[in-house]
Amino acid sequence: MGGDNTIQSHRDLKVWQLGMEIVERIYRLAEDFPPSELYGITSQMRRASVSVPANMAEGNARSSTKEYLRHLSVAVGSLAELDTFLELALRLRYATLQDVEEIDNLLVEERRMLRGLQRSLRSKLDQDQF
Repeated sequence: MGGDNTIQSHRDLKVWQLGMEIVERIYRLAEDFPPSELYGITSQMRRASVSVPANMAEGNARSSTKEYLRHLSVAVGSLAELDTFLELALRLRYATLQDVEEIDNLLVEERRMLRGLQRSLRSKLDQDQF
């Protein structure tokens, strides 16, 4: 591929790659949760984490910028859900403060990158209207 920086698919987006890293971290963290939580917080955390890169991928595949923005909005919402589940895991002592802080730092970066992508797409949408 050389020095070509073009985006061929969602897999080329750093924000999607970080989203996938967050999913891996959440799955590993949740492995140590009590078996009684398999259909509770474990399932909810995993679902919310997967929703982030999945919505980015689906939005990127859509033909309209408005649809892409809608999917990115869902991804941002899933990050907020995940933040809440991490806080709950900490309060229930299913996770350590260090584990939660490490993942939370990734969530902050992911949210920042998603917001930047949203701004960029909104700007493109505004330019296309003129």
